[in-house]
Amino acid sequence: MNEAILGIGSNIGDREKNLNMAIESISLIPNTKILRISKFYETVPFNVPDKQENYFNCCIRLSTRLKPHTLLGACLGIEAAMGRVRKYRFCSRVIDIDLLLYGNYKCSDEDLILPHPRMHERAFVLVPMMDICENMKFYDFNFSSILTKLDLSEVIPLN
Repeated sequence: MNEAILGIGSNIGDREKNLNMAIESISLIPNTKILRISKFYETVPFNVPDKQENYFNCCIRLSTRLKPHTLLGACLGIEAAMGRVRKYRFCSRVIDIDLLLYGNYKCSDEDLILPHPRMHERAFVLVPMMDICENMKFYDFNFSSILTKLDLSEVIPLN
């Protein structure tokens, strides 16, 4: 089994319900088990080209027998089933599921880059990761020093 971290976000419709539906769908992926779920956080849109509603975000730590590209494909299928429409880059979305980390695995191809190339810029990813990663580490990825460089004030816990 391999461990992975997914980041989930929603800013259209019932955002909390959307996160819960995505988590439920992820729990049904074959050969995959959810280990930990972060708190839900409300966050302001980051680096978007238009006015958008705030996001609800969380992270999930899971174990899986799936290869990274297969896991990504399952996540994209969940997004499509939930009605995700990709009009343009960084547009509002009913659900967004990102494969952030997959053990110490590294890759860079047209479909997948691991570790996720922009997560070190995103407090809305790293703050929920603190909930599911002891000592702010996941395998070789240590994000404790990164957090000191980010504005965490706009990542508000919901529960």
